[in-house]
Amino acid sequence: MMEEEVKYSKELDVAVRAVHMACYLCQRVQKGLITTSPDQVKSKDDDSPVTVADWSVQATVSWILSECFGSQSVSIVAEEDVQTLSKADSAGLLEMVITTVNECLAIAPKFGLKSPDEALGASQVLEAISRCNSNGGPVGRHWVLDPVDGTLGFVRGNQYAVALALIDCGQVVIGVLGCPNYPMKKEWLNNHEQHERIVSKLSSPGPDLWEEGSVIYTRKGSGEAWVQPLVHSDKKFEWPNFAKKVQVSRINDPALATFCEPVEKANSDHSFTAGLAHSVGLRKQPLRVYSMVKYAAIAQGDAEIFMKFAKAGYKEKIWDHAAGVLIVQEAGGVVTDAGGRSLDFSRGIYLEGLDRGIVTCSGISLHEKIIGAVYASWDSSNL
Repeated sequence: MMEEEVKYSKELDVAVRAVHMACYLCQRVQKGLITTSPDQVKSKDDDSPVTVADWSVQATVSWILSECFGSQSVSIVAEEDVQTLSKADSAGLLEMVITTVNECLAIAPKFGLKSPDEALGASQVLEAISRCNSNGGPVGRHWVLDPVDGTLGFVRGNQYAVALALIDCGQVVIGVLGCPNYPMKKEWLNNHEQHERIVSKLSSPGPDLWEEGSVIYTRKGSGEAWVQPLVHSDKKFEWPNFAKKVQVSRINDPALATFCEPVEKANSDHSFTAGLAHSVGLRKQPLRVYSMVKYAAIAQGDAEIFMKFAKAGYKEKIWDHAAGVLIVQEAGGVVTDAGGRSLDFSRGIYLEGLDRGIVTCSGISLHEKIIGAVYASWDSSNL
């Protein structure tokens, strides 16, 4: 285990710092989005909103990883491409991305990272984004980035995450999740309360504007996951930045368990999940949370279960799960597909071979109950 710790220590250190920096960038953009500039939202081909933050985070993290590990040797799998941003009618948007990236990179030393010698130009920013064109796979090392996971939550002033993982020979070995709006009290994860609270804080900033939010991270085989607060105001990041060890909840009675599911119904079957919850004996209302913040909630003991059953035709992508899955596992939780098998991150950008859905639990007892209920109820379901 010591060898593995040494093996990935630099990668973990850089990844945590890069995600902290990305959270800082996202907070600035979200504040502008909520208070002044709804025109910063563009639509991707699948009509999901994408913002200045998505491209800016991707460019920034790509640049940092390439600087630290060499652009020739860094393989990055990430969600965004440069097609929309390269179009003539996106010139204003590209300008905003370049400005945002340079403002963020200029304060890299605050996070213990190196700034570029001079500001990046359009071609360098577009190159940094388009460098993230790897398809992953079973051979070699691949960084996996979701620059803003839960973009809808982001543009609505709610939960979102910055997710960065490292896959080595098909195995996720590092997971880092930045959750800039993660609340201090788990009750505040409730969707409606969250929105009003965050928007009011963004609209009228006080000295404690960013007292919330965190970065949670782990390394495979460590048996530990850690959470750090965000770096606020004029403070400087210094390792270990008040890190606290986190662990999953010990609740194993379904009647007391809190379960999470996606807010959006587009790619998730809420009715099947509701039937499953009832048959297992879950009594609480589901906690509908945007993004991989659901994994962070389980790793920290703020919820016990996350179930996602995709609608027919939807394929889960590795960047939506890699970081969160490892964090939950190292914090003591269990993550499998609905057939009880481990998720396979070695087969490209999709979680190929996924059996029906994903079941994440704080412990083996709850997990076994849910897997059993899936088998019992699947034939009569509408999936």
